[in-house]
Amino acid sequence: MTLVLDILNSCWRMLAEAAPYILFGFFVAGLLKGAFPDDLISRHLGGSSVASVIKAALFGIPLPLCSCGVIPAAIGLRRQGAGRGASAAFLVSTPESGVDSMAITYALLDPVMTVLRPIAALLTAIVTGLLINLMPEKAVPPTPGPDAACSDDCCEPPLPQLRGPARLLAGVRYAFGELLRDIGGWLLLGIAIAGVIDALVPDAFFTGLGDSQLTMMLAMLVVGIPLYICASASTPIAAALILKGISPGAALVFLLAGPATNAATVTLVARFWGKGATVVYLLSIAACSLLFGWVTDSLYQAAGWDIVGQVHAAVETGPAWWEMASAALLLAIILRSFLPGRRSASDCGCDAPPGGG
Repeated sequence: MTLVLDILNSCWRMLAEAAPYILFGFFVAGLLKGAFPDDLISRHLGGSSVASVIKAALFGIPLPLCSCGVIPAAIGLRRQGAGRGASAAFLVSTPESGVDSMAITYALLDPVMTVLRPIAALLTAIVTGLLINLMPEKAVPPTPGPDAACSDDCCEPPLPQLRGPARLLAGVRYAFGELLRDIGGWLLLGIAIAGVIDALVPDAFFTGLGDSQLTMMLAMLVVGIPLYICASASTPIAAALILKGISPGAALVFLLAGPATNAATVTLVARFWGKGATVVYLLSIAACSLLFGWVTDSLYQAAGWDIVGQVHAAVETGPAWWEMASAALLLAIILRSFLPGRRSASDCGCDAPPGGG
């Protein structure tokens, strides 16, 4: 019973921590849907070109979305015509970095890590996107034309027929309607799996690893891949681990692998990108994380930089009231989307809005 309560507490804590970012992610997905015409997305991020992957990776670097919040935004881009590799690059670079996490990195770690972290995230995203572009394309549901027949009581009006605030509002309604209906259950399943892992991993897991930098990096990789942790929340944990003896490179491995490869993200990548792309996604992030971790340790050793002297330990507290309120709101919205009366475009026998499922 104690173990069950611990798991439930971990799941709730993770959901509460992630909920504000998830809600913001759906909001961003709606804005992207409403602000960018499908032909614009297809022109700049479509296809399998190197330029589209680089653009998507650069676009994701500054956005303050966590590993769960980026999921609806990335899927929304994919459905608007973004290429497979470009959308995957966006899915990698966005949660690994962000203006908020860069500020926290500067405050809790040091200026060197503040620069290395987004550069490593950008290059990891580009490598992942290019590798996924080499794989066979997975079929995407066709996008109907603006004259698609939909009844007023069932389907949203096609976004190309709308202008200004009405178009943005329609995009947000799509994100919190059909898009959330498609991925909400999978998102909760991924968080539940991550909660189980979080509750079962012992606190003293990192003790006794010795002085081997490779061993520490591999340990950070093993723990970071399935664990849910957003970029901002991972920073104080990395700072505390550095104070306990983890090398800067091992800390960077955790900062890269943790946000981009948690259970929730992997679950949805497998569903929307395919199993083969999921394997490439995980292997490329793992390899790049270890490579950049080794480069980071080499730089610190060669330059004689002492990151420990600049690290500030962070005190973790329970979820704030607004985080718990966001979690309750998110659960309510997801449950409401599955009520029998809530119908999507496909349920009523008409085509989905452009870019929809």
